[in-house]
Amino acid sequence: MDIEDIRNICLALPGVREDIKWENDLCFLIAEKMFCVVNLKGELNVTFKVPDEDFEKWISRDGVNPAPYLARAKWIQLSDLQSEDPGEIKKAIGQSYELIKAKLPKKLRENL
Repeated sequence: MDIEDIRNICLALPGVREDIKWENDLCFLIAEKMFCVVNLKGELNVTFKVPDEDFEKWISRDGVNPAPYLARAKWIQLSDLQSEDPGEIKKAIGQSYELIKAKLPKKLRENL
């Protein structure tokens, strides 16, 4: 899985736009709220939110760490995308999207 695969997964979701933040992070947003971040410099990794109840399960795996600055909000960072199942990554990114979308005001959610 590479950055284009991640872009295709994220941009296929309704209402998503991408933006560069902090000069080297490609962020995918829904209503200006991040749900997925990919670094553009250094080794490829992807960061996204997971359900609270799944956080410990995720970070117990090799190549998965609590996301810097976002771990308290139950975000993880995958640093070894090649060893992960692409279908599982796609599902997890979609789940992150839904978690962030669920916190948006009802009117915004309906307009997506």
